[in-house]
Amino acid sequence: MNYSDFSSRWSKLHGNATTTGMVGGWLRISFVAAGICTTLRITPNILTFLGVLCAGFTAATSPHWWCAVLLAFSLFFDGIDGSVAIIQNRASKLGATWDGLADRISEALWAVAFYRLGVPLSWVLIVSALAAFQEYARARMGSLGVHEVGVVTPAERPVRASFLFCAIVAPHAWATTFVIALGLLQALSFFLVVRFAFRKLR
Repeated sequence: MNYSDFSSRWSKLHGNATTTGMVGGWLRISFVAAGICTTLRITPNILTFLGVLCAGFTAATSPHWWCAVLLAFSLFFDGIDGSVAIIQNRASKLGATWDGLADRISEALWAVAFYRLGVPLSWVLIVSALAAFQEYARARMGSLGVHEVGVVTPAERPVRASFLFCAIVAPHAWATTFVIALGLLQALSFFLVVRFAFRKLR
C-alpha cells in the first residue's frame, strides 16, 4: 500500500477528514512507523495494549519526571495502531471499539498521574469529566450517523496529553495551574462539540 492509498483510506474512516497540514505531517510519520510494525509482524491490538500499559506506568511513576517518556510512548503506540490496522487490512468495528475503550482507560490513568502531581482531586475530576463528555458526545453522534470530524477543538486528546507532559516536566507547584488552564480549554471544547451536534442533528 502506498501513502496515497493509505491517506485516502484513513480519511474515509475518519469522516472524510482532511489529510493536509499538521494531520498530513503526522500521517506520513505514522505511515512509516506502521510499515515498520507490519514488517515486524506487530498487530494493531498489541500496539493498543502497549499504549494502555505505558499509560499505566505513567500513572504509577508520577510524579517522577521520566514518566513523561512513558506518556510519550503511550501516545505514540495509540497514534499508530489505527495506521497499522489500515496497512494490514485489519480495520474493523470491533477494533475501533477496543481502541476507543483503550483511550478512555488511558485518560483515566492520566488523571491519576495528575493527582499524584499534587493537583486537587476536584480539578482532576472536573477536567476528566469534561473530556469524557466531549468524547461521549462525539461517540453518540457517530452512533446516530454523523461520522465526519466536524470540529477540531482546542483540547483534543493530544493537547490533553501535552498539558500532562508540561505538568510533569515543569516544577510541580505549577501542576494545578496547568490543569485549571486545561479545564477552561476543555469547557470550550465541549461547548464547540455540543454546538456542532445541535447544528447537525436538529
